[in-house]
Amino acid sequence: MDDSTDLLLAEMRSLREKVVGITDTAVVAIDGLLIAADTDEPVDPESLAALAAAALGLARRTGQATGKGLLRQTVAHCSGGYVVVHAVGDMALMAVLGDTGLDMARLQVESQAVAERIDRLLTSREPASQG
Repeated sequence: MDDSTDLLLAEMRSLREKVVGITDTAVVAIDGLLIAADTDEPVDPESLAALAAAALGLARRTGQATGKGLLRQTVAHCSGGYVVVHAVGDMALMAVLGDTGLDMARLQVESQAVAERIDRLLTSREPASQG
C-alpha cells in the first residue's frame, strides 16, 4: 500500500468516526474500478465499486434528463440500512454503507469536505501529462 492509499483510508476512517451508523466505505473510479476500501465482511469491495459506479451513472443521467442539475449524491434506503454514493470530482466517487441508525444529516455535513479532500488526493496521484 502506498502513502496516497493510506491517506485515502485515513479520510474514509475519519468519516466513519464522525458519523454514527457508517459501516463501510470505498473510493471508486468512475468506471467502477476500486481505488481503496474500508469494508468488513460480508461486503465485497470489488462488487461494491462496480455497483456504486453504476448507481452514480444512473443518478447523473437522471439529473441531466430531468433538468435538476449536477449530481451531488444518490441514496438508497433499504430495509437494513443505506447505500449512499457521492460524486468525488469528475472521475471518482465515494460509496458509504450505513446501518439503519445512519445519521444522514451528519453524513450530509461531513461528506462534502471529505469528498473534496479525497478529490485533491486523487488529483495529486495522477501522472503528469506528457508535453
